[in-house]
Amino acid sequence: MVKGKKKSSEASGRKITLKMAKNALKVTTDGKRRLDLSNMEIATFPKCILKLCDVEELDLSRNLLKKIPDTIDRFVNLRLLDLHSNHLEALPIALSRLYNLCSLNLCNNHLTTLPHELGFLRNLRFLNLGMNCIETLPPSVSALKELRELGLFNNFLTDLPKCVQNLPKLTKVNVKSNPIPSDEPAEVDHIQRVESLYLVREDCLCSDCLRKCREDREKLERRMSAASTLKKAMFAGLIAPNSVAQENQAVWR
Repeated sequence: MVKGKKKSSEASGRKITLKMAKNALKVTTDGKRRLDLSNMEIATFPKCILKLCDVEELDLSRNLLKKIPDTIDRFVNLRLLDLHSNHLEALPIALSRLYNLCSLNLCNNHLTTLPHELGFLRNLRFLNLGMNCIETLPPSVSALKELRELGLFNNFLTDLPKCVQNLPKLTKVNVKSNPIPSDEPAEVDHIQRVESLYLVREDCLCSDCLRKCREDREKLERRMSAASTLKKAMFAGLIAPNSVAQENQAVWR
């Protein structure tokens, strides 16, 4: 009986109190109030943080969340929402009522689809959807006229969605590790394809992703080591500037 209770307690995740949440409040360098509850083993959205819904930034990344409640729309001042590295399978329509949102990070979840209402986030500038199970984007994404950067890496996209090809301010899009043909459509020549870096704990990655990360790190280390050796060889025979100056001064005298 006791073992059953212990298992149930572990499944529910860590309980966050209002006092804990208040202690997690921070002020950013640009004066924004940030509630940082990242990496705290939270499995259920803490209802107590609704009393702190006037914050401008909310970080719930690297937790165990499977669902975001409709009450998320009470965070009317929210400019940044970070939900990366959770277990989210769907997004609530209420998320689209965060009209002041500028940055939304949903990387490393289990999302397969996105709500059509996502297009209501007209002030969104940064959207990260990487490392999910997304096959297509809703056409309403074309309404995100302020979007600058879009992460779509490690999904199941077979082409670059048409809804992003004519976004006027989009300058960076990452579509790496999707089953997209290598020939890039001419319509997106103005968009810079980039690779982004996101820090996650090793235990948040599946075995395949972890192996790939380790292989990439080993390649990078070998490349840096080779560059360091080449640099030493290039400058090995140079005379110090001071010694050259001294010789020239002797000649002038």
